[in-house]
Amino acid sequence: MNDIERSANLARKAVAEAGQIAMRHFRNGHRSWEKGPGQIVTEADIEIDGFLKKALLEGSPAGTGWLSEETTDDTDRLDARRLWIVDPIDGTRSFAEGRPEFTISVALVENGRPVCGIVLNPATDEWFEARRGHGATLDGGAVSVTSHKSIDGASIVVSSNENRRRRFDRMFENADVRSIGSLALKLAFVASGRFDGFFSWRKSHDWDIAASVLLIEEAGGRITDACGEAIRLNQPSPRQNGLIAAAPALQGELVRRSLKNKARNDE
Repeated sequence: MNDIERSANLARKAVAEAGQIAMRHFRNGHRSWEKGPGQIVTEADIEIDGFLKKALLEGSPAGTGWLSEETTDDTDRLDARRLWIVDPIDGTRSFAEGRPEFTISVALVENGRPVCGIVLNPATDEWFEARRGHGATLDGGAVSVTSHKSIDGASIVVSSNENRRRRFDRMFENADVRSIGSLALKLAFVASGRFDGFFSWRKSHDWDIAASVLLIEEAGGRITDACGEAIRLNQPSPRQNGLIAAAPALQGELVRRSLKNKARNDE
């Protein structure tokens, strides 16, 4: 068993236990508060973050770095050859409101590229997983992106808040534009063929997407920022300038549409 396989096994065990923690809190009167304007956090976020940090770092080689939404950023991560990138609950608002559209997202990144990743929706018991060079799976079965090539007739998943402001339903008037919670879940659904593509001009963070980047790639898809530039993880500022994901042909069409309408992209 090589290092990546050992890390994948470690992550599976940790994520499964984190899912149990999440479900103890879900729809069960947990505390929540705002950590910033429009940014909600719950006691479940904090508990899961602490659990995963302890479990993953104690089981990893010395010098493994850490980046998480709920942990103060330590820039030592920039010198780490490998690090865990974690979102203890992606889709916290959905979680807090009792909607089963949230995930736990965990990825191991080596030299800026994810090599194993898990996205778990504990409420629906959907387990998405990928390992570099080994494909993507949902509940153990192989998945792939759809073969849809044109924006016309495509099902495109977007952020509901962003869509209210941007009116992507008008920009993609011949497509079926939908929205759900959790960015990681949206991308996992594209990787598993539930949607044809994902489109956003909003800035996202590495912890939102690290595991799902690998899911998309291992499912045969392509994922870039909103200008078609490659995703680079573990940079000094762990943010991405928008995100577009789909099968390669459709992804290219979405990037072209994004660039054509870039004047509207003011985030």
